[in-house]
Amino acid sequence: MARPKITVVGAGNVGATAAHWIAARELADVVLVDIVEGMPQGKSLDLMQARPIFGFNVDVVGANDYDATKGSQVVIITAGIPRKPGMSREDLINTNKNIVATVTKEVVSRSPNAFLIIVSNPLDAMCYVAYKVSGFPKKRVMGMAGILDTARYRCFIAMELKVAVDEIQAMVLGGHGDEMVPLVSMTTVSGVPLTELMSKKKIEALVQRTAKGGGEIVALLKTGSAYYAPAAGAVQMAEAILKNQKRVVPVSAYLTGQYGLNDIFFGVPVILGSSGVEKIITVKLSKAEEAKLKNSADAVAKTRDLLGM
Repeated sequence: MARPKITVVGAGNVGATAAHWIAARELADVVLVDIVEGMPQGKSLDLMQARPIFGFNVDVVGANDYDATKGSQVVIITAGIPRKPGMSREDLINTNKNIVATVTKEVVSRSPNAFLIIVSNPLDAMCYVAYKVSGFPKKRVMGMAGILDTARYRCFIAMELKVAVDEIQAMVLGGHGDEMVPLVSMTTVSGVPLTELMSKKKIEALVQRTAKGGGEIVALLKTGSAYYAPAAGAVQMAEAILKNQKRVVPVSAYLTGQYGLNDIFFGVPVILGSSGVEKIITVKLSKAEEAKLKNSADAVAKTRDLLGM
């Protein structure tokens, strides 16, 4: 039986790391695509040479065009440019809109039944571009952000309380930006409410650190941005789809009235399985969380409108 195939578009840090996690977990054969000649081929060959050491048996192929991507079950799109000094958000949006639209056309023409997982920024807007350009049903287009934001939140809580990360149940909703909304009211440590284990002031500090989690890493690295955790988030989504895991995770999904929002990609809890976003889960929020979520939605809608699609 043929192994499934995952295409990763963009062989930079996030894309190459995603390829690495996919191969190491033997999830699927990987096609790594990038416009830079030699780079995806070199990184793929390097990963292939790690196979005898760690004993994983999948194929990793690098390419500068899309023919090798034919028949992919999942396509992870990380392509795009990071924001540079002096660039406005609009500049970034328009450049990345064109990149994501071009990539989407290429992969969709060769893999018409694929699931699209978007990692490119500004994330929720780029999901909208891929959705419009692909013509795919909404359940097959989604963005990786909520898993990353939730992972950061859980990580900070675990570091503070000195407990195992898998004891922490938490969820971060909203747009992927400073306006994201960690649901403190639903955060528990092995069933114990976080509010019983930590002061309000300390919780608020962790919420703020989560919202600025990406910026903290950018400031430390000085060049570039986070890639291990973002790549891991995208791979977890691909795994949930390929293995029909029915995971309940926050992803950027297309809303049609849920949470009072329409025609927008936004971070919400979903059930992720073999048909993609199988169900959007509506959770009861506190009044404060509702207000924050509306604020986040307004910011995402503004960015979406800049696309002019």
